[in-house]
Amino acid sequence: MRFQGKVALVMGAGASAPGWSNGKAVSVLLAREGARIAALDFNQDNLQPTLDAVAEVGGDSLPLIADVTRSDQVKAAVDATITRYGRIDILFNNVGLQALGGPEDISEETWDRLMSANVKSVMLACKYALPAMRAQRSGVIINNSSLAAISFLYPSIAYSSSKGAIDAFTRNLAVQVAPEGIRVVAVRPGLIATPRITHRLRERFGSDYQKALEDRHRVVPMGRMGEAWDVAHAVAFLASDEARYITATELVIDGGLSASALGQPWSGERNL
Repeated sequence: MRFQGKVALVMGAGASAPGWSNGKAVSVLLAREGARIAALDFNQDNLQPTLDAVAEVGGDSLPLIADVTRSDQVKAAVDATITRYGRIDILFNNVGLQALGGPEDISEETWDRLMSANVKSVMLACKYALPAMRAQRSGVIINNSSLAAISFLYPSIAYSSSKGAIDAFTRNLAVQVAPEGIRVVAVRPGLIATPRITHRLRERFGSDYQKALEDRHRVVPMGRMGEAWDVAHAVAFLASDEARYITATELVIDGGLSASALGQPWSGERNL
């Protein structure tokens, strides 16, 4: 029960398809270890399975519906969390959109939408959660980055750029707030078989879905893509007192992919 008495605000806590998303797995794992969960998502239908799963492990959750690119809605969600629980100990920034293509392929609207959802949302969540953490003289902010921030996984200039911004944001904020007892870290997942990814592969490849899945598994040195639970356990470690001297850095969760010269995730359209 590492998180007994703690409150976790999980941004992007829902799942867009059946199964275990990062947000859902993190919510359940933290709840299982004693945390009360403020679970935020844009869509109530996506959020409900997470609320049900938290309840199944005996956890207490607060459902929050918000557009994380809207300052007023993020502030309202943070205020509701503090009103209900009185504090925020863990903030997991887990919202992220993707779009394929380079500068010539994507529109300005798409670029702005990804930067707003992937980067501005993190700034807003921190902006409104930090005062509570400062008052407590404690807190952990964990941002969900990506291996795409530092390596080429597939052509997605906006997504990679946004995740690179998350890494820089993490380190800069961490140094700013370290004297106040607040840690800021990031997780850097590689290829993770979340419902959103597997659903997208099914839609794109149809009867060739299994081949596309096998291609993704094959490029990882450990021989498989990761699961949401791999991300969740890393988040739980970073949120715990066991990581009390870790800040301003990223924890890589990629099965060795970033260290492998043999891994070639991009091979035509197969691995989009």
